[in-house]
Amino acid sequence: MNQPSRYRLLDLQIDLARQQVSRGGSLLDVQGLNFQLLACLLRHGHAVVDFDQLIAQVWAPAVVNEETVTQRVKLLRQVLGDDGRRPRYIRSVRGRGYQLCEPPQLLDESLLDASPQAATDTPRRQHRYLLAALTALLFLGIGGAWWLHKPATPVTAAPSASQELLQRAAYYAGIGQRDNNERAIGLYQQVLAAAPQNRIAQIGLSRAHSARVCLYNFPYEDTVTAQKLAESVLQAEPRSAPAWSALAYAHDCRGELQAALDAYQHAYALDPDDDGSRTSAAYLYQERGQLSDALHANLDIRGNPEKLRFREIQIARELDLLGFSEAAEQRFRRSFQLNPDNVFSNIAWPQHLFLQGRYAEAQAALDQALTRHTPHVDLYLLAGELALLRGDRRAAGENFGKAVQLRPQMSLPTTLAGLYGNTPPTSQWLDQRINAIQVQMNAGDGYPVDRLELAMLQLARHDRPAALATITGAVKAGYSDRAYLQTTPLLQPLASEPAYAAAIDTISRRVAEQRQQVLAADWRPAELHGSTY
Repeated sequence: MNQPSRYRLLDLQIDLARQQVSRGGSLLDVQGLNFQLLACLLRHGHAVVDFDQLIAQVWAPAVVNEETVTQRVKLLRQVLGDDGRRPRYIRSVRGRGYQLCEPPQLLDESLLDASPQAATDTPRRQHRYLLAALTALLFLGIGGAWWLHKPATPVTAAPSASQELLQRAAYYAGIGQRDNNERAIGLYQQVLAAAPQNRIAQIGLSRAHSARVCLYNFPYEDTVTAQKLAESVLQAEPRSAPAWSALAYAHDCRGELQAALDAYQHAYALDPDDDGSRTSAAYLYQERGQLSDALHANLDIRGNPEKLRFREIQIARELDLLGFSEAAEQRFRRSFQLNPDNVFSNIAWPQHLFLQGRYAEAQAALDQALTRHTPHVDLYLLAGELALLRGDRRAAGENFGKAVQLRPQMSLPTTLAGLYGNTPPTSQWLDQRINAIQVQMNAGDGYPVDRLELAMLQLARHDRPAALATITGAVKAGYSDRAYLQTTPLLQPLASEPAYAAAIDTISRRVAEQRQQVLAADWRPAELHGSTY
Protein backbone atom coordinates (compact mmCIF):
# COMPACT_ATOMS: atom_id res chain seq x y z
CA MET A 1 0.00 0.00 0.00
CA ASN A 2 1.23 3.52 -0.78
CA GLN A 3 1.89 5.88 2.07
CA PRO A 4 -0.83 8.53 2.44
CA SER A 5 0.40 11.71 0.82
CA ARG A 6 -2.38 14.32 1.07
CA TYR A 7 -3.41 16.00 4.29
CA ARG A 8 -5.51 18.87 5.55
CA LEU A 9 -4.27 21.04 8.41
CA LEU A 10 -7.02 23.55 9.25
CA ASP A 11 -7.29 25.55 6.00
CA LEU A 12 -4.09 24.16 4.48
CA GLN A 13 -3.93 21.31 1.98
CA ILE A 14 -0.55 19.56 1.86
CA ASP A 15 0.45 17.17 -0.92
CA LEU A 16 3.58 15.32 0.16
CA ALA A 17 4.07 13.60 -3.19
CA ARG A 18 4.04 16.86 -5.16
CA GLN A 19 5.60 18.88 -2.32
CA GLN A 20 2.87 21.48 -2.52
CA VAL A 21 0.99 23.47 0.10
CA SER A 22 -2.17 25.40 -0.81
CA ARG A 23 -4.76 27.54 0.91
CA GLY A 24 -8.08 28.36 -0.71
CA GLY A 25 -6.87 26.98 -4.05
CA SER A 26 -3.71 29.14 -4.10
CA LEU A 27 -0.25 27.60 -3.81
CA LEU A 28 1.99 28.86 -1.01
CA ASP A 29 5.73 29.22 -1.47
CA VAL A 30 6.69 26.34 0.83
CA GLN A 31 9.79 24.70 -0.62
CA GLY A 32 13.03 22.97 0.29
CA LEU A 33 13.77 22.67 4.00
CA ASN A 34 10.57 24.51 4.86
CA PHE A 35 8.52 21.79 3.19
CA GLN A 36 10.65 18.96 4.62
CA LEU A 37 10.13 20.39 8.12
CA LEU A 38 6.37 20.62 7.63
CA ALA A 39 6.26 17.09 6.18
CA CYS A 40 8.17 15.77 9.20
CA LEU A 41 5.66 17.34 11.60
CA LEU A 42 2.78 15.90 9.56
CA ARG A 43 4.23 12.41 9.71
CA HIS A 44 4.18 12.64 13.51
CA GLY A 45 0.53 13.70 13.59
CA HIS A 46 -0.28 15.66 16.73
CA ALA A 47 2.72 14.38 18.71
CA VAL A 48 5.52 16.58 19.95
CA VAL A 49 8.60 16.17 17.73
CA ASP A 50 11.74 16.85 19.73
CA PHE A 51 14.82 18.64 18.42
CA ASP A 52 16.84 15.44 17.98
CA GLN A 53 14.10 13.89 15.86
CA LEU A 54 13.76 17.00 13.71
CA ILE A 55 17.50 17.24 13.16
CA ALA A 56 17.77 13.54 12.27
CA GLN A 57 14.75 13.48 9.95
CA VAL A 58 15.09 16.87 8.22
CA TRP A 59 18.78 17.84 8.29
CA ALA A 60 20.81 14.63 8.72
CA PRO A 61 23.51 13.87 7.81
CA ALA A 62 24.29 17.59 8.07
CA VAL A 63 25.16 18.70 11.61
CA VAL A 64 23.01 21.54 12.94
CA ASN A 65 21.96 22.81 16.35
CA GLU A 66 18.65 23.69 17.99
CA GLU A 67 19.00 27.34 16.96
CA THR A 68 19.03 26.27 13.31
CA VAL A 69 15.77 24.37 13.84
CA THR A 70 14.23 27.38 15.59
CA GLN A 71 15.22 29.74 12.77
CA ARG A 72 13.81 27.35 10.15
CA VAL A 73 10.50 27.12 12.05
CA LYS A 74 10.33 30.93 12.02
CA LEU A 75 10.83 30.93 8.24
CA LEU A 76 8.15 28.28 7.76
CA ARG A 77 5.73 30.26 9.94
CA GLN A 78 6.36 33.37 7.86
CA VAL A 79 5.49 31.53 4.65
CA LEU A 80 2.36 30.03 6.20
CA GLY A 81 1.29 33.35 7.72
CA ASP A 82 1.54 31.90 11.21
CA ASP A 83 2.26 33.94 14.34
CA GLY A 84 4.61 32.37 16.89
CA ARG A 85 2.89 34.32 19.69
CA ARG A 86 -0.55 33.09 18.63
CA PRO A 87 0.21 29.99 16.55
CA ARG A 88 -2.45 28.38 14.35
CA TYR A 89 -0.35 25.69 12.71
CA ILE A 90 2.90 25.05 14.62
CA ARG A 91 3.27 25.27 18.39
CA SER A 92 6.57 25.52 20.28
CA VAL A 93 6.87 23.14 23.24
CA ARG A 94 9.40 24.77 25.54
CA GLY A 95 12.55 22.75 26.06
CA ARG A 96 11.35 19.88 23.88
CA GLY A 97 10.56 20.78 20.27
CA TYR A 98 7.49 21.49 18.13
CA GLN A 99 4.08 20.03 17.32
CA LEU A 100 1.16 20.82 15.05
CA CYS A 101 -1.54 22.84 16.77
CA GLU A 102 -4.28 20.55 15.41
CA PRO A 103 -4.23 16.89 14.35
CA PRO A 104 -3.80 16.74 10.55
CA GLN A 105 -6.63 15.08 8.60
CA LEU A 106 -5.92 12.51 5.92
CA LEU A 107 -7.62 13.23 2.60
CA ASP A 108 -9.15 9.91 1.54
CA GLU A 109 -8.51 10.35 -2.20
CA SER A 110 -4.79 10.18 -1.59
CA LEU A 111 -5.21 6.46 -0.98
CA LEU A 112 -6.53 5.97 -4.53
CA ASP A 113 -3.43 7.24 -6.35
CA ALA A 114 -1.71 3.87 -6.58
CA SER A 115 -1.20 2.58 -10.11
CA PRO A 116 0.82 -0.22 -11.74
CA GLN A 117 3.18 2.39 -13.19
CA ALA A 118 3.75 3.94 -9.80
CA ALA A 119 4.51 0.52 -8.35
CA THR A 120 7.14 -0.20 -10.99
CA ASP A 121 8.71 3.26 -10.62
CA THR A 122 9.25 2.99 -6.87
CA PRO A 123 12.24 0.58 -6.82
CA ARG A 124 14.07 2.71 -9.38
CA ARG A 125 13.52 5.83 -7.32
CA GLN A 126 14.66 4.05 -4.16
CA HIS A 127 17.84 2.87 -5.87
CA ARG A 128 18.59 6.41 -7.03
CA TYR A 129 18.02 7.77 -3.52
CA LEU A 130 20.46 5.27 -2.03
CA LEU A 131 23.14 6.09 -4.57
CA ALA A 132 22.58 9.80 -4.00
CA ALA A 133 23.13 9.32 -0.28
CA LEU A 134 26.44 7.64 -1.03
CA THR A 135 27.64 10.40 -3.35
CA ALA A 136 27.39 12.97 -0.56
CA LEU A 137 29.25 16.10 -1.76
CA LEU A 138 29.06 19.56 -0.16
CA PHE A 139 32.06 20.47 1.93
CA LEU A 140 34.58 22.41 -0.10
CA GLY A 141 38.26 21.64 0.57
CA ILE A 142 41.12 23.77 -0.77
CA GLY A 143 41.53 21.35 -3.67
CA GLY A 144 38.13 19.80 -3.99
CA ALA A 145 34.46 19.75 -3.15
CA TRP A 146 32.25 17.45 -1.09
CA TRP A 147 28.60 17.95 -2.01
CA LEU A 148 25.74 16.74 0.14
CA HIS A 149 22.63 15.21 -1.46
CA LYS A 150 19.76 14.71 0.94
CA PRO A 151 16.79 13.15 -0.92
CA ALA A 152 13.31 12.88 0.47
CA THR A 153 12.93 9.63 2.38
CA PRO A 154 11.10 7.00 0.28
CA VAL A 155 8.90 4.29 1.77
CA THR A 156 10.97 1.09 1.97
CA ALA A 157 10.95 -2.32 3.56
CA ALA A 158 13.08 -2.92 6.64
CA PRO A 159 16.73 -2.69 5.56
CA SER A 160 19.08 -5.65 5.68
CA ALA A 161 22.15 -5.67 7.92
CA SER A 162 24.41 -4.53 5.08
CA GLN A 163 21.96 -1.81 4.08
CA GLU A 164 21.90 -0.54 7.65
CA LEU A 165 25.71 -0.42 7.65
CA LEU A 166 25.69 1.45 4.34
CA GLN A 167 23.09 3.94 5.51
CA ARG A 168 24.98 4.58 8.73
CA ALA A 169 28.26 4.92 6.85
CA ALA A 170 26.69 7.48 4.49
CA TYR A 171 25.38 9.37 7.51
CA TYR A 172 28.80 9.55 9.17
CA ALA A 173 30.56 10.42 5.90
CA GLY A 174 28.21 13.33 5.30
CA ILE A 175 28.69 15.00 8.69
CA GLY A 176 31.96 16.59 7.66
CA GLN A 177 34.08 15.77 10.70
CA ARG A 178 37.32 13.80 10.74
CA ASP A 179 36.30 11.25 13.41
CA ASN A 180 32.97 10.56 11.73
CA ASN A 181 34.66 10.12 8.37
CA GLU A 182 36.86 7.46 10.00
CA ARG A 183 33.74 5.75 11.37
CA ALA A 184 32.30 5.72 7.87
CA ILE A 185 35.47 4.10 6.54
CA GLY A 186 35.22 1.38 9.18
CA LEU A 187 31.58 0.65 8.29
CA TYR A 188 32.27 0.52 4.56
CA GLN A 189 35.14 -1.86 5.23
CA GLN A 190 32.81 -4.10 7.26
CA VAL A 191 30.46 -4.37 4.28
CA LEU A 192 33.33 -5.11 1.90
CA ALA A 193 34.76 -7.77 4.22
CA ALA A 194 31.53 -9.73 3.77
CA ALA A 195 30.85 -8.69 0.15
CA PRO A 196 34.07 -7.53 -1.57
CA GLN A 197 32.25 -6.54 -4.77
CA ASN A 198 29.59 -4.37 -3.13
CA ARG A 199 29.63 -1.38 -5.51
CA ILE A 200 27.92 1.02 -3.14
CA ALA A 201 30.45 0.32 -0.39
CA GLN A 202 33.36 0.67 -2.84
CA ILE A 203 32.10 4.06 -4.00
CA GLY A 204 31.42 5.25 -0.47
CA LEU A 205 34.84 4.12 0.71
CA SER A 206 36.46 5.83 -2.28
CA ARG A 207 34.80 9.12 -1.40
CA ALA A 208 35.73 8.79 2.29
CA HIS A 209 39.40 8.22 1.40
CA SER A 210 39.35 11.32 -0.82
CA ALA A 211 37.73 13.29 2.00
CA ARG A 212 40.67 12.35 4.20
CA VAL A 213 42.90 14.37 1.90
CA CYS A 214 40.56 17.18 0.87
CA LEU A 215 39.08 17.86 4.28
CA TYR A 216 41.27 16.30 6.94
CA ASN A 217 44.85 16.71 5.68
CA PHE A 218 45.81 13.07 5.30
CA PRO A 219 48.68 12.20 2.91
CA TYR A 220 47.91 12.12 -0.81
CA GLU A 221 48.29 8.32 -0.83
CA ASP A 222 44.66 8.13 0.28
CA THR A 223 43.55 9.57 -3.05
CA VAL A 224 45.42 6.75 -4.78
CA THR A 225 43.33 4.26 -2.78
CA ALA A 226 40.22 6.28 -3.63
CA GLN A 227 41.04 6.24 -7.34
CA LYS A 228 41.64 2.48 -7.36
CA LEU A 229 38.28 1.82 -5.66
CA ALA A 230 36.41 4.00 -8.16
CA GLU A 231 38.22 2.44 -11.11
CA SER A 232 37.41 -1.04 -9.80
CA VAL A 233 33.70 -0.21 -9.97
CA LEU A 234 34.10 1.31 -13.43
CA GLN A 235 35.76 -1.83 -14.74
CA ALA A 236 32.60 -3.75 -13.89
CA GLU A 237 30.12 -0.92 -14.53
CA PRO A 238 31.62 1.60 -16.98
CA ARG A 239 28.39 3.63 -16.99
CA SER A 240 28.18 4.07 -13.23
CA ALA A 241 27.70 7.81 -12.67
CA PRO A 242 28.47 7.61 -8.91
CA ALA A 243 31.74 5.82 -9.67
CA TRP A 244 32.73 8.52 -12.17
CA SER A 245 31.87 11.14 -9.56
CA ALA A 246 34.02 9.34 -6.96
CA LEU A 247 36.89 9.15 -9.46
CA ALA A 248 36.51 12.88 -10.11
CA TYR A 249 36.68 13.58 -6.39
CA ALA A 250 39.94 11.63 -6.08
CA HIS A 251 41.49 13.68 -8.91
CA ASP A 252 40.01 16.86 -7.44
CA CYS A 253 41.62 16.28 -4.06
CA ARG A 254 45.02 15.80 -5.72
CA GLY A 255 44.64 19.11 -7.50
CA GLU A 256 44.32 17.47 -10.93
CA LEU A 257 41.85 19.98 -12.23
CA GLN A 258 41.37 18.77 -15.81
CA ALA A 259 41.12 15.07 -14.91
CA ALA A 260 38.60 15.92 -12.18
CA LEU A 261 36.55 18.08 -14.52
CA ASP A 262 36.47 15.40 -17.23
CA ALA A 263 35.22 12.79 -14.75
CA TYR A 264 32.58 15.08 -13.21
CA GLN A 265 31.29 15.88 -16.70
CA HIS A 266 31.17 12.17 -17.52
CA ALA A 267 29.18 11.53 -14.32
CA TYR A 268 26.40 14.00 -15.05
CA ALA A 269 26.33 13.10 -18.75
CA LEU A 270 25.46 9.55 -17.64
CA ASP A 271 23.02 10.80 -15.00
CA PRO A 272 21.63 14.26 -15.79
CA ASP A 273 20.04 14.28 -12.32
CA ASP A 274 23.48 14.12 -10.65
CA ASP A 275 23.41 17.69 -9.39
CA GLY A 276 26.40 17.10 -7.10
CA SER A 277 28.74 16.38 -10.00
CA ARG A 278 27.26 19.25 -12.00
CA THR A 279 27.91 21.78 -9.25
CA SER A 280 31.36 20.31 -8.55
CA ALA A 281 32.19 20.82 -12.21
CA ALA A 282 30.81 24.35 -11.96
CA TYR A 283 33.29 25.12 -9.19
CA LEU A 284 36.15 23.92 -11.39
CA TYR A 285 34.88 26.03 -14.30
CA GLN A 286 34.94 29.00 -11.95
CA GLU A 287 38.48 28.21 -10.80
CA ARG A 288 39.83 28.27 -14.33
CA GLY A 289 38.00 31.41 -15.37
CA GLN A 290 34.99 29.97 -17.24
CA LEU A 291 32.59 32.11 -15.25
CA SER A 292 29.70 32.03 -17.71
CA ASP A 293 29.90 28.23 -17.94
CA ALA A 294 30.10 27.95 -14.16
CA LEU A 295 27.02 30.10 -13.63
CA HIS A 296 25.08 28.19 -16.28
CA ALA A 297 25.96 24.83 -14.72
CA ASN A 298 24.93 26.01 -11.24
CA LEU A 299 21.58 27.27 -12.56
CA ASP A 300 20.94 24.07 -14.54
CA ILE A 301 19.92 22.03 -11.49
CA ARG A 302 17.36 19.24 -11.87
CA GLY A 303 16.50 18.55 -8.23
CA ASN A 304 15.96 20.62 -5.11
CA PRO A 305 18.63 23.37 -4.98
CA GLU A 306 18.46 23.54 -1.18
CA LYS A 307 20.03 20.09 -1.00
CA LEU A 308 23.23 21.60 -2.41
CA ARG A 309 24.30 23.84 0.43
CA PHE A 310 27.19 25.49 -1.38
CA ARG A 311 25.38 26.22 -4.64
CA GLU A 312 23.85 29.55 -3.56
CA ILE A 313 27.27 30.80 -2.50
CA GLN A 314 28.82 29.63 -5.76
CA ILE A 315 26.19 31.52 -7.77
CA ALA A 316 26.80 34.65 -5.70
CA ARG A 317 30.54 34.27 -6.16
CA GLU A 318 30.21 33.90 -9.93
CA LEU A 319 27.94 36.95 -10.12
CA ASP A 320 30.52 38.87 -8.09
CA LEU A 321 33.40 37.85 -10.34
CA LEU A 322 31.32 38.83 -13.37
CA GLY A 323 30.79 42.30 -11.92
CA PHE A 324 27.15 41.92 -10.88
CA SER A 325 28.05 43.10 -7.39
CA GLU A 326 24.58 44.21 -6.29
CA ALA A 327 22.97 40.90 -7.24
CA ALA A 328 25.83 39.00 -5.62
CA GLU A 329 25.60 41.00 -2.40
CA GLN A 330 21.89 40.28 -2.03
CA ARG A 331 22.61 36.56 -2.22
CA PHE A 332 25.62 36.69 0.10
CA ARG A 333 23.76 38.74 2.72
CA ARG A 334 20.62 36.61 2.55
CA SER A 335 22.57 33.38 2.93
CA PHE A 336 24.56 34.79 5.86
CA GLN A 337 21.33 35.85 7.61
CA LEU A 338 19.32 32.69 6.98
CA ASN A 339 22.00 30.01 7.31
CA PRO A 340 23.97 30.61 10.51
CA ASP A 341 25.00 26.94 10.51
CA ASN A 342 26.41 27.00 6.96
CA VAL A 343 30.19 27.35 7.07
CA PHE A 344 30.31 28.53 3.46
CA SER A 345 27.88 31.40 4.08
CA ASN A 346 29.91 32.42 7.11
CA ILE A 347 33.05 32.65 5.00
CA ALA A 348 31.57 34.19 1.86
CA TRP A 349 29.89 37.29 3.33
CA PRO A 350 32.89 38.78 5.18
CA GLN A 351 35.13 37.91 2.20
CA HIS A 352 32.76 39.76 -0.13
CA LEU A 353 32.84 42.84 2.11
CA PHE A 354 36.63 42.65 2.24
CA LEU A 355 36.86 42.54 -1.56
CA GLN A 356 34.55 45.55 -1.73
CA GLY A 357 36.98 47.51 0.43
CA ARG A 358 34.45 47.72 3.29
CA TYR A 359 36.94 46.65 5.92
CA ALA A 360 35.06 47.65 9.08
CA GLU A 361 31.95 45.80 7.89
CA ALA A 362 34.09 42.83 6.90
CA GLN A 363 35.65 42.69 10.37
CA ALA A 364 32.23 42.88 12.05
CA ALA A 365 30.86 40.08 9.85
CA LEU A 366 34.01 38.03 10.47
CA ASP A 367 33.69 38.43 14.24
CA GLN A 368 30.07 37.27 14.00
CA ALA A 369 31.00 34.30 11.81
CA LEU A 370 33.66 33.16 14.28
CA THR A 371 31.00 32.89 17.00
CA ARG A 372 28.56 30.94 14.83
CA HIS A 373 30.45 27.89 13.70
CA THR A 374 33.57 25.84 14.24
CA PRO A 375 36.20 28.21 12.82
CA HIS A 376 37.25 27.54 9.25
CA VAL A 377 40.78 28.08 8.00
CA ASP A 378 39.61 30.76 5.53
CA LEU A 379 38.22 32.87 8.37
CA TYR A 380 41.62 33.02 10.04
CA LEU A 381 43.33 33.80 6.73
CA LEU A 382 40.90 36.68 6.20
CA ALA A 383 41.47 37.86 9.78
CA GLY A 384 45.20 37.93 9.04
CA GLU A 385 44.77 40.04 5.91
CA LEU A 386 42.49 42.49 7.71
CA ALA A 387 45.09 42.79 10.47
CA LEU A 388 47.76 43.61 7.88
CA LEU A 389 45.54 46.32 6.44
CA ARG A 390 45.35 47.81 9.95
CA GLY A 391 49.13 47.64 10.18
CA ASP A 392 48.99 44.98 12.91
CA ARG A 393 51.59 42.47 11.72
CA ARG A 394 51.65 40.63 15.06
CA ALA A 395 47.89 39.91 14.94
CA ALA A 396 48.25 38.84 11.31
CA GLY A 397 50.93 36.31 12.24
CA GLU A 398 48.79 34.99 15.09
CA ASN A 399 45.81 34.44 12.82
CA PHE A 400 47.89 32.77 10.13
CA GLY A 401 49.26 30.53 12.89
CA LYS A 402 45.73 29.58 13.93
CA ALA A 403 45.00 28.65 10.33
CA VAL A 404 48.05 26.34 10.37
CA GLN A 405 46.78 24.69 13.55
CA LEU A 406 43.49 23.89 11.79
CA ARG A 407 45.08 22.65 8.55
CA PRO A 408 48.76 21.81 9.22
CA GLN A 409 49.21 20.20 5.81
CA MET A 410 47.58 23.02 3.85
CA SER A 411 50.21 24.98 1.96
CA LEU A 412 49.00 28.59 2.02
CA PRO A 413 48.58 28.99 5.81
CA THR A 414 52.06 27.50 6.34
CA THR A 415 53.52 29.97 3.84
CA LEU A 416 51.77 32.97 5.40
CA ALA A 417 52.65 31.94 8.94
CA GLY A 418 56.28 31.66 7.83
CA LEU A 419 56.26 35.03 6.06
CA TYR A 420 54.55 36.95 8.88
CA GLY A 421 55.68 35.09 11.98
CA ASN A 422 57.93 36.45 14.70
CA THR A 423 61.04 35.01 13.05
CA PRO A 424 61.82 36.15 9.48
CA PRO A 425 61.97 33.26 6.99
CA THR A 426 65.38 32.08 5.83
CA SER A 427 66.42 32.06 2.20
CA GLN A 428 66.66 28.28 2.37
CA TRP A 429 63.07 27.96 3.61
CA LEU A 430 61.81 30.29 0.88
CA ASP A 431 63.68 28.40 -1.82
CA GLN A 432 62.34 25.05 -0.61
CA ARG A 433 58.74 26.25 -0.72
CA ILE A 434 59.19 27.94 -4.10
CA ASN A 435 60.67 24.77 -5.54
CA ALA A 436 57.87 22.57 -4.15
CA ILE A 437 55.13 24.70 -5.74
CA GLN A 438 56.99 24.91 -9.04
CA VAL A 439 57.33 21.12 -9.13
CA GLN A 440 53.58 20.80 -8.61
CA MET A 441 52.85 23.35 -11.34
CA ASN A 442 55.23 21.68 -13.79
CA ALA A 443 53.44 18.38 -13.19
CA GLY A 444 50.20 20.02 -14.32
CA ASP A 445 48.63 19.84 -10.87
CA GLY A 446 47.08 22.56 -8.80
CA TYR A 447 44.79 25.48 -9.53
CA PRO A 448 45.43 28.95 -10.95
CA VAL A 449 45.00 30.47 -7.48
CA ASP A 450 47.93 28.38 -6.20
CA ARG A 451 50.24 30.57 -8.27
CA LEU A 452 49.45 33.53 -6.04
CA GLU A 453 51.13 31.75 -3.14
CA LEU A 454 54.19 31.23 -5.33
CA ALA A 455 54.23 34.94 -6.19
CA MET A 456 54.13 35.84 -2.47
CA LEU A 457 57.15 33.64 -1.84
CA GLN A 458 59.04 35.06 -4.83
CA LEU A 459 58.25 38.56 -3.60
CA ALA A 460 59.65 37.67 -0.17
CA ARG A 461 62.75 36.38 -1.98
CA HIS A 462 63.06 39.87 -3.56
CA ASP A 463 62.51 38.44 -7.06
CA ARG A 464 59.89 40.89 -8.34
CA PRO A 465 60.23 39.91 -12.04
CA ALA A 466 59.53 36.27 -11.17
CA ALA A 467 56.56 37.25 -8.98
CA LEU A 468 55.07 39.37 -11.76
CA ALA A 469 55.58 36.57 -14.29
CA THR A 470 53.79 34.19 -11.91
CA ILE A 471 50.82 36.56 -11.54
CA THR A 472 50.64 36.87 -15.33
CA GLY A 473 50.71 33.06 -15.58
CA ALA A 474 47.92 32.73 -13.02
CA VAL A 475 45.69 35.07 -15.03
CA LYS A 476 46.54 33.26 -18.25
CA ALA A 477 45.54 29.98 -16.56
CA GLY A 478 42.14 31.45 -15.68
CA TYR A 479 42.51 33.27 -12.38
CA SER A 480 39.73 35.89 -12.45
CA ASP A 481 39.50 37.65 -9.09
CA ARG A 482 40.65 41.15 -10.02
CA ALA A 483 39.14 42.56 -6.79
CA TYR A 484 41.49 40.39 -4.73
CA LEU A 485 44.54 41.48 -6.71
CA GLN A 486 43.50 45.09 -6.12
CA THR A 487 42.76 44.61 -2.41
CA THR A 488 45.08 42.08 -0.78
CA PRO A 489 47.98 43.44 1.26
CA LEU A 490 49.87 40.20 0.54
CA LEU A 491 50.76 41.36 -2.99
CA GLN A 492 50.62 45.12 -2.38
CA PRO A 493 54.33 45.74 -3.24
CA LEU A 494 53.53 44.73 -6.82
CA ALA A 495 50.54 47.07 -7.20
CA SER A 496 52.54 49.86 -8.85
CA GLU A 497 54.12 47.61 -11.45
CA PRO A 498 52.82 47.98 -15.05
CA ALA A 499 52.81 44.18 -15.47
CA TYR A 500 50.54 43.86 -12.44
CA ALA A 501 48.12 46.43 -13.86
CA ALA A 502 48.25 44.60 -17.20
CA ALA A 503 47.26 41.33 -15.51
CA ILE A 504 44.24 43.03 -13.91
CA ASP A 505 43.33 44.57 -17.27
CA THR A 506 43.45 41.12 -18.89
CA ILE A 507 40.97 39.85 -16.31
CA SER A 508 38.71 42.86 -16.93
CA ARG A 509 38.56 42.25 -20.67
CA ARG A 510 37.90 38.54 -20.27
CA VAL A 511 35.20 39.12 -17.66
CA ALA A 512 33.49 41.81 -19.76
CA GLU A 513 33.12 39.36 -22.64
CA GLN A 514 31.61 36.66 -20.41
CA ARG A 515 29.39 39.20 -18.71
CA GLN A 516 27.78 40.03 -22.04
CA GLN A 517 27.29 36.32 -22.72
CA VAL A 518 25.37 36.01 -19.44
CA LEU A 519 23.21 39.06 -20.12
CA ALA A 520 22.31 37.69 -23.56
CA ALA A 521 21.48 34.18 -22.28
CA ASP A 522 17.93 33.01 -21.65
CA TRP A 523 19.14 31.06 -18.58
CA ARG A 524 20.50 34.13 -16.75
CA PRO A 525 19.40 34.58 -13.11
CA ALA A 526 16.04 36.22 -12.56
CA GLU A 527 17.58 39.34 -10.99
CA LEU A 528 19.45 40.05 -14.24
CA HIS A 529 16.32 40.08 -16.41
CA GLY A 530 15.76 43.65 -17.50
CA SER A 531 19.11 44.48 -15.92
CA THR A 532 20.73 47.84 -16.55
CA TYR A 533 24.18 46.48 -15.66
